[in-house]
Amino acid sequence: MQLSASADGQAALRLSFNPLPVTVEPSAIVERHACAWPGLHVETMAAIDRTPFNCHYSASWHLLIAAQRGERIAGESMIEGGPRSSLRNFTGLLTFVPAGYTFHGWQTPRVLTQATCFYIDPDGPVFDRDSLADIALKPRLFFEDNELWHVAGQLKDAVLSCNASHRYAEALGVVLGHELIRVNDVPSQASVPRGGLSGWQRKAVAEYIEANLGEAVRLTDMAQLARLSPYHFARAFKQSFGVPPHRYHVGRRIARAKDLLTDPANSVTGIARELGFAETSSFSATFRRVTGASPSDFRRERI
Repeated sequence: MQLSASADGQAALRLSFNPLPVTVEPSAIVERHACAWPGLHVETMAAIDRTPFNCHYSASWHLLIAAQRGERIAGESMIEGGPRSSLRNFTGLLTFVPAGYTFHGWQTPRVLTQATCFYIDPDGPVFDRDSLADIALKPRLFFEDNELWHVAGQLKDAVLSCNASHRYAEALGVVLGHELIRVNDVPSQASVPRGGLSGWQRKAVAEYIEANLGEAVRLTDMAQLARLSPYHFARAFKQSFGVPPHRYHVGRRIARAKDLLTDPANSVTGIARELGFAETSSFSATFRRVTGASPSDFRRERI
């Protein structure tokens, strides 16, 4: 779901966007664009003039703010229970407001402010519940973390296109949740456990593969998603899933092909194309190798 608001359209955004987003007053100075996924909403905000403004947030969802551009002549920011900050230049810095906390700020801007807000449901799919057991996420105002910034940027680009698949957005969201736990001073889970990948790594990688069944999935991309070297990732993946990454990807493509073949409206050629096979013959050969039957024979037996 994609939402937009500019000038005096903030009221409409508030009615459609749950949780209520960061408020900006006067609202007319900010253009806003948002995209909502289950448990994760992303919103970009860009000031269109340098009028002084106030901002406020208080909700039952976590808020992560990534300031792509932020310089002020004067101003203060604070998270409930913490010290005030009058930092003048906060470009490239992050702010995390846990659910239930209140965030206030005001400024006379030196430049046109640009920021991305990530609204995260504490009970949604972003966090691995085992990882959050007995952990209270802490508020943090104007901090720097390269890994978290990088993941936030990837998620912003993927989600705000609103063309990204649900599973791909969820995969990046899981990594974002892991990074938030890491910066909360909880020991990193990026090491390889004896049983293979950790819960959040398995979930992120599986959802990434499901989102890219029609694409060539690279080992290096999956390893980066899991925050592991390619060597350690390949070893841990096989421990967790029982097969190497490439074979698992092929298996998921064929499983999807089986579902598509049960619908007579889907041609074998169209299914091959949808699943990223350059030739129908290569799809048929792969399908036969995995299932022991050709796509046409499989269809005849099921319909």
